[in-house]
Amino acid sequence: MEDKSIFKSWVPKWAIIIILFVCLLHSMILLGVYTSNVTYAASFLDIEPEDLQFAMCVTYGTLLATILIESRFSSFFPAKNYLMAVYSLIGITIVSSAYITSFPVFLLMRVAEGILMALPVITIRQLLIEQFNTKNAIIIGFSFYYGALLLSTPFIMNIAVWFLDHYDWKYMLYVSGGLQVLNVFLILVTFRGHRITKKIPLYQIDWMSYFLVLISILCGAYFFVYAEKKYWLQSSEMVLILMISLITGGLFIFKERLVKRPSFNFEVLKYANLRIGFLLFFLFYISRATLSLCHSAMFSIWNWDPSRVAGVQYINGLGNVIGLVLAAFFLMKSVSTKIIFMIGFTLIAIFHFWFTFLFVPDVALSDIIIPYILQGIGVGFLFVPLILFTTSSVPANMAVSSGIVGVSGRFWGSTIGFCVMQNAMVFLNKKHFLKLSQFVTGENTEAQQTIASTTQSFIAKGYSADNANVLAMKKIFGTVAKQSTLLADMEIYTIVGYGLVVLIILIACNQHLRQTMTLVKSKIWIG
Repeated sequence: MEDKSIFKSWVPKWAIIIILFVCLLHSMILLGVYTSNVTYAASFLDIEPEDLQFAMCVTYGTLLATILIESRFSSFFPAKNYLMAVYSLIGITIVSSAYITSFPVFLLMRVAEGILMALPVITIRQLLIEQFNTKNAIIIGFSFYYGALLLSTPFIMNIAVWFLDHYDWKYMLYVSGGLQVLNVFLILVTFRGHRITKKIPLYQIDWMSYFLVLISILCGAYFFVYAEKKYWLQSSEMVLILMISLITGGLFIFKERLVKRPSFNFEVLKYANLRIGFLLFFLFYISRATLSLCHSAMFSIWNWDPSRVAGVQYINGLGNVIGLVLAAFFLMKSVSTKIIFMIGFTLIAIFHFWFTFLFVPDVALSDIIIPYILQGIGVGFLFVPLILFTTSSVPANMAVSSGIVGVSGRFWGSTIGFCVMQNAMVFLNKKHFLKLSQFVTGENTEAQQTIASTTQSFIAKGYSADNANVLAMKKIFGTVAKQSTLLADMEIYTIVGYGLVVLIILIACNQHLRQTMTLVKSKIWIG
C-alpha cells in the first residue's frame, strides 16, 4: 500500500509532533520580539508606544487578511518546497528589520511579516491535527501550543532584557532570524516532496476581496490606535481613515455575499456559539489589556528596573500554566462550557478588584503575587476553551471561516482594548491631576508647609532660593502626577471588575452555551 504521508518513513510520530510544534512557534517569535513590552521596545526603536502598537496591529491585521487566501498558495505548491521558501523569507525579513531606521519602511516590513506568518498556518496545523486522533490528545496538543503563545511574552521579554543589557537590539533579531533556519533544516530532512492537496491555479485568488479587507482592517486599526492622540473625529485625517475603513469593509461584505465561492463564508455567523465565542474573545482581550497598566505602574510609579519587571512576568506565566492544566482537565472531564467560562472570568474579576487596592506609591512583590498569579490562571483557564468553543461549533467546510472569526475577536479585542485603556488613562489622569493640583496651588496650609520644607531641603543642598523653589514645585507636581495615575488605574480596574461581574451573570443566564464541544470535526483549524 502506498504511503501518502508527507513525512519520511523513518520519522517517528513523537518527532513529527515536536517538529510541527517548533515550526508553529515562529509566530511566537515574530509577535513576541515587539509585544513583550510596548514601552520598553519602543524606547529602543526610538518611536512612540502607539507607533509600535500600530506596527503590531499591522502584522496581526495582515495575518488576519492573508488567512483568507492562504489555502490558494499552499494548494499550488508542494508542501515541502512551499514551507522551506516561506521560512527562508521569514528569516530574511526579520534580519532585514535590524537595519531599518525609517518607520514607514518598518511598517512595510511588518506587512511582509504578517503575510509570512499566515502562509504556513493552515498547512502546518492541518498536519499537526492529523497526529491527534482522540479528544484528549487534541486538548493536550492545543494546550501545549497556545500555552507556548501565552508564555511568549515573559519568555521573549526576559531574552530582550538580557540581550539589551549585553548586546545591541540587532542581535536579538539575528537570533530570531537564525531560528527560522532551524525550521528550514527540519523540513528539508524530514519532509517528502509530494503533494498533500489538489493543485489549484493561482489565478483563482480573489485579490479584490483580499485588498478590500486588508485596507479596512489596517485603517480601522490606525483609527483606534491614533484617535486619542489626534482628537478623534475633530481631525479630518481620522474622519477620512474611518470612512475608508467602513467603505472598504462594506464593499468586502457586499462582494462576498454576491460571489458563488466567497473567501469568507458569512453563513458561519448563523451559528450562535460562534457569535458568542467572538464576543467573549473580544471582551476577554479587553479585560487582558488592563495588565499593561499594572506593568506601566511597575516602571513609572514603583520604579522597578526592566530586568525585575521581566522576571515578575514569569509569575503571571506560572499562572498561565496552572490555568492551562486545569482547563485541559476540565475539558477532558467534559465539564460544562458555561462553568468553565464563569470560573475563568471570575478569577480575572477577582484580580481586578484585588489589584485596585494595590495601586499605592510603593508595594512589595509579596503584595502582588497572589492576584498576579490569579490573573494568569484566569487567562490560561479561558484561552483554549474559548478557541475550541468558537471553532468547533460549525461544520467542517466552514472551519477556516470560523477560525477567521476567532482571530478577528482576538485582533479587535486587543486593538480596541489598547484604545480603551489609552483613552481612559488620558481622561482620568487629567481629571485627577487637575483636581489634586487645586490643593497644591490653593490656600492649603499643609501643601504650603510641604512646599516650604521641600524648598529648604534643596537650599540645604546648595541651590539658590529661586532654583530650590522651582525644583520643589517640580517634585511636588511629580508626586501629584503619580497619584493621579494611581487613582486612574484604580478607577479603571474597578470599572472593568464590575463589567466582568455583569458578564459572568450574563453567561450564567445564557441558554445558547452548549454543555460540551465536538472537538474532532475538521482537519483544518485556526486559533
